[in-house]
Amino acid sequence: MSIGVNNNQAALIALQNLNRTQDELLGAQKRISTGRAVNDAKDNASVWSIAQKQRGDIGSLSAVKMSLDRASSIGNVSMIAGTSISDLLVQMKEKVTAAMDTSIDTVSRTALNNDFRALLRQIKSTADNATFDGANILDGSVTIGIKFLSNADATSTITLAVQNMSIGGTNITFSAGSTILSATLASAVMTKLAASLTNVNTSMGSMGAQVRQIEAHNVFVSKLSDALETGISRLVDADMAKESARLQALNVKQQLGAQSLSIANQAPQIVLRLFQN
Repeated sequence: MSIGVNNNQAALIALQNLNRTQDELLGAQKRISTGRAVNDAKDNASVWSIAQKQRGDIGSLSAVKMSLDRASSIGNVSMIAGTSISDLLVQMKEKVTAAMDTSIDTVSRTALNNDFRALLRQIKSTADNATFDGANILDGSVTIGIKFLSNADATSTITLAVQNMSIGGTNITFSAGSTILSATLASAVMTKLAASLTNVNTSMGSMGAQVRQIEAHNVFVSKLSDALETGISRLVDADMAKESARLQALNVKQQLGAQSLSIANQAPQIVLRLFQN
């Protein structure tokens, strides 16, 4: 065996192997500490790129869910208000029916009219206050439905239609100045009141169907987001049991490599013995 002092090939090989083991050890530690097998493009460019795209979609779906949550809230507030308006119309019908009686005296008719007018004002107040986050689809302030996001690319929307329940609007057809101070006036109001009650109840049915659709789509978006999260996890997450075992093996390999390097570095010492007396 030839031993030199200028070039210790065995030590160089041992050092290279030790450095390689150290790199592998750092990689295993990184995967264990982050819980991911793919942390950046350097680990696996194609998988990282796919995962990043899916993360972008999840972020977009979060915005979609916020939009749908707002739509659901607006719809639910409107449903509550619409139900109240329908109930008020039912109460008004009772007053108008009583006012159509030609036998009642002026005092009774005036009392009925006052009750009728109070209910009319309550309908207006209910419609005006059916607002969530600045949006109101009942008071007649908007004429077209409100569109909300329904997909991650923002290329598709879901609409919550306007249901105008303002006095004198498309559903409640009698005017804000209506009275029932005579049997004739009460009869005229009754015709419009009956139609208005039908209109409001039909609108409520349509609104209810839209709110159910929005809520169902919101559930779908949540499930889709969860599925994407699971898909990303399967792509990039590390097998912790496997990485733990690998870490232990690399620790042992590192220790053995250090010992091997130490032994290789001691080889040139043999040359000194040739010069000892």
